[in-house]
Amino acid sequence: MSHPFSDLSAFRRDPLQFFQTRGNASRERMERLRLGPAPIYLVVDPTLVKPIMKAAPAAIDKGKLIHKLRQIVGNSSLTISGEEHARRRKAIHGQMAKGVASSYVAEISALYRRTFAHLLREGSFDAHAVAAPLALRVVCTVLFGPGVLGPVEEGTLIRAVHLVEDDLADGMFRLVPSPRAYFRKRRNLREAKAMMAVVVDRARRNASEGSLVRQLQKLGLSDQDLRDEVLMLILAGHHTTGTAAAWVFWHLANDPALAQRIAAEAAGVVDESGELMPSRLPSADLSLGFTREILRLYPSAYWFSREAVKTTEIGGVTLRKGTSLLISPWHLHRDPRFWPEPERFDAERSHASPAYVPFGVGPRACVGIGLAMLELQVLVLELASTFELAASTTARALTPKPSVTLIPPPITVRLAERADRRGPDTTLTSPSAKRRCEQAA
Repeated sequence: MSHPFSDLSAFRRDPLQFFQTRGNASRERMERLRLGPAPIYLVVDPTLVKPIMKAAPAAIDKGKLIHKLRQIVGNSSLTISGEEHARRRKAIHGQMAKGVASSYVAEISALYRRTFAHLLREGSFDAHAVAAPLALRVVCTVLFGPGVLGPVEEGTLIRAVHLVEDDLADGMFRLVPSPRAYFRKRRNLREAKAMMAVVVDRARRNASEGSLVRQLQKLGLSDQDLRDEVLMLILAGHHTTGTAAAWVFWHLANDPALAQRIAAEAAGVVDESGELMPSRLPSADLSLGFTREILRLYPSAYWFSREAVKTTEIGGVTLRKGTSLLISPWHLHRDPRFWPEPERFDAERSHASPAYVPFGVGPRACVGIGLAMLELQVLVLELASTFELAASTTARALTPKPSVTLIPPPITVRLAERADRRGPDTTLTSPSAKRRCEQAA
């Protein structure tokens, strides 16, 4: 028998399976979910996503599910709306738009190569444990300038994120707080915010003039608002891209033939010194398709929400004030009505579909789209062109853990220099390969 909480147990047990099962089976444009007394709908028809995301804030806006994130990121552009949101977003977008982000290609490549040189000597490693700090360093380079954060500060930020991520995810749909967990969560949150604030304040003081934080300072934000905005960008930029990047290692290791083809593509987008040329990256279709397919199967934001601010109609459904709308890229990206063989990784499939929404759509889409795509594509090209990857597990598919983002399971990987880059003396013969492996060794 249905009651206001009849779906809650299934959701809490396995939210990914819940979204996918309910979404794939539904014949409605929006599927009513019973997760509490207030109405909640899962958006099933992908053509509704853009109208929902483009709706006027007076009709559909960020609601209580998003506002729970204020526990950590305060009144940042992730949680606010209206003119102030637009003002901050414009400043962030101006610094992180695709054209501007491409100016970081050389720095991102150099960072990756230094890390690969270390991993080559180290042996096997966990993909996510490597990818998350890499993504953090990239976003901090954009935020503060190159080299502002050292290893100690980076480690502090990562520990702070780990301290609160599971607690925050647990609380997103918990309607009745758990008394046993309440004080532990408050302690963890307080400790994590204090750790992050110390690092952020230190980095702000040392930021370079061309950095994003300097652009935000020009808006005249209060110290607290600036700190919240920077924390949001660090958390969103490092955690989402870092989780997606772990799957790059996995799929390159599991398809050597595809990796070989990407390596051949990489040879056509570098200059004489072996450096990737930003102007040629948009035409590197295979590595771009690989990147898009990673984000289709493993969208870091596996759900996001909006709320009806007043009674309104979407898709033929009248939504009363307070109704929440859940959009799940995990479901939309795996629904066989929109994708042939949706569980199969296919770097050459078309992603031109309204059901492809890893970053959202419209004016409220993720402001870091350009930078995230650039980071992942550069990672794909740098790895495939220089290394052969092997993963220790023989599983055909791995399931991520739903937290604030999708956390990959342990993926143990080993790098080896590509055989076709070696000469008889077992040294790398290609100048570009030598540069990639030896630049910082």
